[in-house]
Amino acid sequence: MSRIEILPNLCTAANLFFGVMAIAAVINHNFQLSVALVIIAAILDRADGALARRCNAISSFGKEFDSLADLVSFGVAPAALLYSVTNSKWHAAGLACFVLFTLCGAFRLARFNISDNSSCFQGVPITIAGSVMALLVALLPHSVFIILLSSVMLSAAMVCTIRIPKI
Repeated sequence: MSRIEILPNLCTAANLFFGVMAIAAVINHNFQLSVALVIIAAILDRADGALARRCNAISSFGKEFDSLADLVSFGVAPAALLYSVTNSKWHAAGLACFVLFTLCGAFRLARFNISDNSSCFQGVPITIAGSVMALLVALLPHSVFIILLSSVMLSAAMVCTIRIPKI
């Protein structure tokens, strides 16, 4: 692997780093920082794929590494964020949505990794669902019911069979 081929994987590693830091921010009750870190991870996720194509460095390793990073940054981190803001009044519902969002995100990534369709996504990509979830928590921190309902809708959107063209 040449030095230029390492760039996409470095972007993926940075995506994962910011996802883990977003989880740490949630643990420290710094929800705004967590949202910002998820958005930074989303930018890096977009960059890693573009770099891989530009550098002709697309690999099975990169695809799997990207999915693992995405599960942390756009599955676990936003789900932990939603759980933290719903925990005081809606503990059981928040926990159920935390688990559902993470499971649906993992399912969506696994399905993507085995698909051969390069022209469209099947279901909403986890990067979009996780970023939207994080932004909803930032914009509507006191609207617990809306956050919970949105998490269920985004979870369903990730695993649905609707085809979405890639841009």
